[in-house]
Amino acid sequence: MKKIIIAIIAFLLIIALAVLTLFDKQESNLKSIKVAEVTHSVFYAPQYVAKAMGYFEEEGLNPEFILTPGADKVTAAVLSGDVEIGFCGSEATIYVYNQGEKDYLINFAGLTKKDGSFIVSRKKEDNFKLENMKGKDVIGGRKGGMPEMTLEWALRENGIDPKKDLNIDTSIEFASMAGAFIGGTGDYVTLFEPQALQLEKEGVGYVVASVGELGGVVPYTTYNAKKSYIEKNPDVIEGYTRAIQRGLDYVHSHSDEEVAKVILDEFPDTSLEDLTKIVKRYRDIDAWFKTTEIKKEDFDHIQEIVSSAGELDKKVPYNKIFTNAYAK
Repeated sequence: MKKIIIAIIAFLLIIALAVLTLFDKQESNLKSIKVAEVTHSVFYAPQYVAKAMGYFEEEGLNPEFILTPGADKVTAAVLSGDVEIGFCGSEATIYVYNQGEKDYLINFAGLTKKDGSFIVSRKKEDNFKLENMKGKDVIGGRKGGMPEMTLEWALRENGIDPKKDLNIDTSIEFASMAGAFIGGTGDYVTLFEPQALQLEKEGVGYVVASVGELGGVVPYTTYNAKKSYIEKNPDVIEGYTRAIQRGLDYVHSHSDEEVAKVILDEFPDTSLEDLTKIVKRYRDIDAWFKTTEIKKEDFDHIQEIVSSAGELDKKVPYNKIFTNAYAK
């Protein structure tokens, strides 16, 4: 009997070793790439769905997502070669091109089509209007960043001068905005999720409006890579784009709770109930593209917003920094 037990254990160990060897072999066959992610937010749910569902692996890719706060820092990481792919606001690639960079960045896939930040008020305002912000202090984000520029554009569209009619503080780092507001700075702050909901739960602030709804459709968050990298690695770019498209398809064809369950591990400090609410909040503002294709009219609008903020020296030709060659 003892010999039989030993034989069974030995057999199981051999099977386990074979499985591990096969797994290691499969892992080694994957193409490792680094992706600089501008922030970690439910706003990017389709990306996390693609990751959790194994869509990248099925394309032969093993992406490592590296949190790199600030679109300027993301583009710097891509240009330096520290990462292969950048994920940030497409406005940053406009700046890079206008700076005369020869191996400039090209946006090859879109994910979000609206600003993902929400206006959070220190007071509850059931009938909020942008006019309510007149004379108030607002933590708006980094100067030249899309959340701050989109807010300014929306204010101008509603007859409010963002330079004269209110005070927008652009000195506070993106990662510190929620903490500054909790500490008593500002009457309003623009925040992404899940920070906005956290402030509501703590009774510190109240979401009163979506900057995305106010700003309209733009290629808000896109994937970019150096021109040379795309030319040399079309298979990587195509596979990555297919995985993101499948993530978009999943989000658009499944319920808020189903999406929340898939991406729950990405947000361990957020309950399934809260995560479901946040997914719904982004779905309600129609935050995600249906496909990875980036249209010229949407790019024209983002240049309009950037130009309105005084951050654009000259407009960039659409076909220079955008390609839909890999879109599905």
